[in-house]
Amino acid sequence: MPIGAWLIFFMAAILEVGGDALIRQGLRRDRFTVIVLGCLTLGGYGVVVNLVKWDFAKLLGVYVALFACVSVCWARFVFKEPVPWSTWVGLGLILLGGLVIQFGHGSE
Repeated sequence: MPIGAWLIFFMAAILEVGGDALIRQGLRRDRFTVIVLGCLTLGGYGVVVNLVKWDFAKLLGVYVALFACVSVCWARFVFKEPVPWSTWVGLGLILLGGLVIQFGHGSE
């Protein structure tokens, strides 16, 4: 996969996780403007992730693997939440699935 696609996916994951984090904080603190900012950020994710010109299933299949990694790391290192071993194992399975989608050959 070209480095440009990885950069786009990483930027999209940051926007998606960050947008959801803003909405979460806005709901918990009853801040409507933070919720709106989160919604706008999630809209930005939708635009950015679709800059990669792949078929939709492959695009989101591979992206989901990177998104899962960013979201678990965000929970652990930004929100300082403990992440159980089962989540790390599940993340490994998701990443394996992303590799299968990326490098597998279908009957196209």
